[in-house]
Amino acid sequence: MAEATSDSGPDNTHHKGDAAGRTSSGGSAPAPPTAENGAGDIRLPTWAKALGWFGVAGLIYLLICAVSIISRGFAGLGSDAAHAMFAFAVNPWVGLSVGVLGTVLIQSSTTTTAIAVTAVGSGVLPIQGAIPIILGANVGTTVTTSLVALTFIGDRAKFRRALGASTVHDFYNWLALLIFFPIELIWHPLQHISGALTHALYGTDWLPNPAHFNFIRAATGPVEHAVIHVTSHISSTLGPLFTIVIGAALILVAVRYLGKLLKLLMVGRARDVLIKAVGRNPYLAMASGMGVTVVTQSSTITTSVLVPFAGTGILTPAQVYPVVVGSNLGTTFTVVFAAFAGVGQDAKIGLQAAFVHLVYNLFAIVGIYVIPLLRPLPLFCAENLALIASKHRWVLAVYLGAVFIALPALVIVLVGVV
Repeated sequence: MAEATSDSGPDNTHHKGDAAGRTSSGGSAPAPPTAENGAGDIRLPTWAKALGWFGVAGLIYLLICAVSIISRGFAGLGSDAAHAMFAFAVNPWVGLSVGVLGTVLIQSSTTTTAIAVTAVGSGVLPIQGAIPIILGANVGTTVTTSLVALTFIGDRAKFRRALGASTVHDFYNWLALLIFFPIELIWHPLQHISGALTHALYGTDWLPNPAHFNFIRAATGPVEHAVIHVTSHISSTLGPLFTIVIGAALILVAVRYLGKLLKLLMVGRARDVLIKAVGRNPYLAMASGMGVTVVTQSSTITTSVLVPFAGTGILTPAQVYPVVVGSNLGTTFTVVFAAFAGVGQDAKIGLQAAFVHLVYNLFAIVGIYVIPLLRPLPLFCAENLALIASKHRWVLAVYLGAVFIALPALVIVLVGVV
């Protein structure tokens, strides 16, 4: 009955949540517990809490597996198309669009960057042609998180919070692109700085290869491979589609029951610990997001895991925001580490491309998050989109389809082909 009310009646939690979630520094303060945020009146015995936390760990594991499964499905479905699009990527606007659309197709910014590096190493693209692709890939990687937010679509208030937390990543990356892409076209600072770093550090071999300590991939590998094995017996087109459907179904199951468990468990001290780790100091939250992403080697995983916490009201979009910023930076370290371990004719270009990604995200943090003037803008856009989409759900489909698919495809066709 309560769910029906929240879906059809006015959403009165918007201003309360926002006020509790923001501070003057752009960070966030702990929101007071409410009946929706947690079952504060329910006292669980110790054994039930322990069992519940095991359940939370298992569901988070399932969610991570599901995100990886969807990425593998998209890779099987769209990698050829992404390779084909690179023939038109010499124009910087086309390269940018290829980076966005290619990453949406294969759901891996690292893979898109690797394809660009290979193209540069083989002489198909100059390094200045690869840079717009890398910047576009930084944007395209955010789409999967919206799928997690969609699992809350049946409840207006929860959907608004979850979508606000997931799309703050979109708007942060779009704002960074809007600022730094024109600067790169005119003065080429990313090309010059990355080139200088590469010249100074190439061949030093002082960083380990992250592939040697990717514990998350090792842990999720059995589930991921089992699903791929099952769907590989179907046709080459339907197999990836079934893989994506299975991943989406696993996300639905994981988020549904994760939300129920979190409402029971995230009260009192447990909630305080999470708020202290994420919600009190935005720069500590940023460091947490960066650290978790270095370990998981995927910013999508880091942000996707936080969306259920936002949807159930445990965290606000304002508290998730700095974690997203940190995860954006954390994913670049993985590529840099891997690039140092590279050998061969395109290894030096690969290292420069990795430094492009790293320097670009450092510039974005300083230009958008450190400067108070621009810091609230991604959060403002994300919360307003979430507010509108919670009332008119078709708006989200139009936003995702237009911004991540139709617009890049139109640029590729009009500029690259015509």
